[in-house]
Amino acid sequence: MAETSSTHADRTGPLAEIGVIGGSGFYSLLDDVTEITVDTPYGAPSDSLFLGEIAGRSVAFLPRHGRKHHLPPHRINYRANLWALRSAGVRQVLAPCAVGGLREEYGPGTLLVPDQLVDRTKSRIQTYFDGEALPDGSVPNVVHVTFADPYCPAGRQAALAAARGRDWEPVDGGTLVVVEGPRFSTRAESRWHAAQGWSVVGMTGHPETVLARELGLCYTSIALVTDLDAGAETGEGVSHTEVMAVFAKNIGRLRPLIFDAVEALPETGARDCLCTTALSGLDTGITLP
Repeated sequence: MAETSSTHADRTGPLAEIGVIGGSGFYSLLDDVTEITVDTPYGAPSDSLFLGEIAGRSVAFLPRHGRKHHLPPHRINYRANLWALRSAGVRQVLAPCAVGGLREEYGPGTLLVPDQLVDRTKSRIQTYFDGEALPDGSVPNVVHVTFADPYCPAGRQAALAAARGRDWEPVDGGTLVVVEGPRFSTRAESRWHAAQGWSVVGMTGHPETVLARELGLCYTSIALVTDLDAGAETGEGVSHTEVMAVFAKNIGRLRPLIFDAVEALPETGARDCLCTTALSGLDTGITLP
């Protein structure tokens, strides 16, 4: 990777059209990266944005847990992260994440592109529309966005096509259940999740998804299974070391897949999915960046 330059964001126009929320491994092979800091009404995001280009598309990479992986899932400032991306011009987001499989056939190395989500988090702020005044004095109204289908259909198709193009047959659809963390599930919890017919379990897919919808962003989750969750196996259960080892083993496969998906996403001005009309007819009380 070429030398990374660093600046504070001072924008007169969009700097990126696509956002990737993931670790440094996703931009480490780019030839030219610019690091910018972004201020938001909700505080600081997890880290700087790292701007680069893939196949002629401008991309902003954001390390979800910070570049040193110091933020546990429940302490990530999700509102600041999504606001920062939109402030940079991002309108479509790809969000790779590590998950546990809830079915025996979803073992380590499985790639799943979910189409549904279940929220089992407990303490996370999950809306911009809370009626609390912002630093500029504006007050968001309490409004309710449609969320029956939480993921962008166009983004899902781009991710699925990218996986197949890399000979990594993905699971098309399934339910991602998001738990609070940072601990892993008990066997009883894992068996319950599986009994509901849910597919995989993770810790970071919510509230990212709904906050993206509230900002009119297209959001696509790409879930890499790193383990069979506690109730789906015998032995001592999943460990942090195991999860990180499997993710590291697959990052080399996941990175080019994400890059291919970036290239396959619709042009920003050509988007006609449900995500673009999420706020239609709603008086939010705030001006989006």
